[in-house]
Amino acid sequence: MVMRFERLDLNLLVALDALLAECNVSAAGERLCLSQSAMSGTLNRLRDYFGDELLVSAGRHLVPTARARALVAPVREVLHQIKTTIATPPDFDAATCERDLTIMASDYVLTVLLAEALQVIAAAAPGLTFTVLPLDDKPQAQLERGRVDLLIGQEAAASENHPATLLFEDEYVVVGCAGNPRLRRPIDAERYYAMGHVVTEIGATRQPAFDERVLRQDARKRRVEVVAPSFAAVPALVVGTDRIATVQRRLAEQQARHLPLRILPLPVALPSLRLVAQWHKAGAQDAALRWVVDRVKAQAQALAPRDNASRVVQAAE
Repeated sequence: MVMRFERLDLNLLVALDALLAECNVSAAGERLCLSQSAMSGTLNRLRDYFGDELLVSAGRHLVPTARARALVAPVREVLHQIKTTIATPPDFDAATCERDLTIMASDYVLTVLLAEALQVIAAAAPGLTFTVLPLDDKPQAQLERGRVDLLIGQEAAASENHPATLLFEDEYVVVGCAGNPRLRRPIDAERYYAMGHVVTEIGATRQPAFDERVLRQDARKRRVEVVAPSFAAVPALVVGTDRIATVQRRLAEQQARHLPLRILPLPVALPSLRLVAQWHKAGAQDAALRWVVDRVKAQAQALAPRDNASRVVQAAE
């Protein structure tokens, strides 16, 4: 059955959202499992209804018209509202709800929090399924486009336009190989900057991680010897070398259970890392999503690290 509102087939809103997000007929078609010709026909129907070209050629690319840009936010909000209203019944019951949610988070968050949180959730809500996407260099755009239901990231990068809740804080520490003689005692700032470092860059545009962005403000520069594609890869890259890395304490302590790492206090000033969960404002009444957020937050508090300032942990035999 085709639903219409003021002569508009409401099913076309999904296609319009995909076209405005991708600005590419083929990519929008792939997103909706439609052929390029079918999506081209859909675009023509949308152009006819709105009396506007919506997407126009600019060289080898399509760019949105002013009318199309004005439609982006309201179309996504309407679709998000429909999704959450229909997919989650008013009498939400975790034990019986069947729903797929998409979460975007860094591999650090996945390693220290989400892996265990999703285990807990699975026991209480077996009908909930999850797609976890890696954190890219434009996470807020993914939230705005409705591609993710839940975004977990730094508080400083959170949007003011959407609800968010603090999950946990973490501090930074230095990690190095347990066999490195230069790390038998805490290091000062001079030695910290003189040693070789492993750092992380995020996404296709290789955005620097939080610690690098802050430390770049210092006149002294770290000697970067290895750039890792993920946070979880960093601890393994110092093993067997004289290099050090600046990592989140939760990650350092977890990795030290399996790797020969030495954890030391960070000898330079670096703010604590504050992680928040954020969702689109259109999902404010999404009972399933809020239930998941509450469980993730409870798990974050349950996994709070111990207050030990530094320790040496050898790999498990």
